[in-house]
Amino acid sequence: MTVRIALATSAEHPDLHEHDLPLVTALRSAGLEPGVELWTDPSVDWSAYDAVLLRSVWDYHTRFLEFTEWLAQLDKAGVRVLNDSNVVRWNADKSYLLELRERGVAIVPSQVAAGACLREVVGGLSGQEVVIKPTVSASATHTVRGVAGSDELSRAMDDLPDTVYLVQPFQPEIQTAGEWSLMFFGGVFSHAVVKRPKAGDYRVQNDFGGTVELTDPPAVVLDGATDALTAARATGTPYARVDGIVANGRFLLMELELIEPYLFLPEHPAAYELLAQSTVSALSQ
Repeated sequence: MTVRIALATSAEHPDLHEHDLPLVTALRSAGLEPGVELWTDPSVDWSAYDAVLLRSVWDYHTRFLEFTEWLAQLDKAGVRVLNDSNVVRWNADKSYLLELRERGVAIVPSQVAAGACLREVVGGLSGQEVVIKPTVSASATHTVRGVAGSDELSRAMDDLPDTVYLVQPFQPEIQTAGEWSLMFFGGVFSHAVVKRPKAGDYRVQNDFGGTVELTDPPAVVLDGATDALTAARATGTPYARVDGIVANGRFLLMELELIEPYLFLPEHPAAYELLAQSTVSALSQ
């Protein structure tokens, strides 16, 4: 019997992001019947699918309540979500970093502050260069950087919406050595890239002029990323991306992306088949 799988995407990429298009062919070759659906389309009969694979759902953080309600709808209909919907819910809020720290994972130092307490938390770091980002966010949305206690950062904080934030000391290694992203499929390492911001910036996304280089990770990076995945109990997920930096000889986790991460598939085309096979394996369990 053919297994139908929906590739959930956003209205910005109604036919999938171009970098995900080869995945359709890979899934067909693996014996699945893929279909592309807008996750926000109320007319979609999700129960007609055996599973939903989250791909270009890159607007979930701006429609978070709607997104979580949609996940609940899929759960109620008995439609599997890849990654698992409970994993996705847990991973949607970056405060999971503090939980992983309690499990022994080395993370970039982080504090969580509700909007009303944000200035108090930042004030306690006076004189330090910090990065402030919402705990539910992506693509550097509502992310600011500055010196705690400075008028410049205070003005930038005036424009931030009232939500919950992650406050972290700025990591200069991002500008020098870059930020690592390691891709895993079914818990098995596939490939890695180093992302670097343009000169003078700290944001590594290509929207802000960042660059990407496919490269083999040293043991400290691969071991650190693997340990983070294990601590998150996510070694069995069909896909995962682990982001971090090396500081003072240690890999520090910045983010563990288990929802709909960009997986740098064009940089390593063999990964399309790996993702397809890990999807088949997950559905057989």
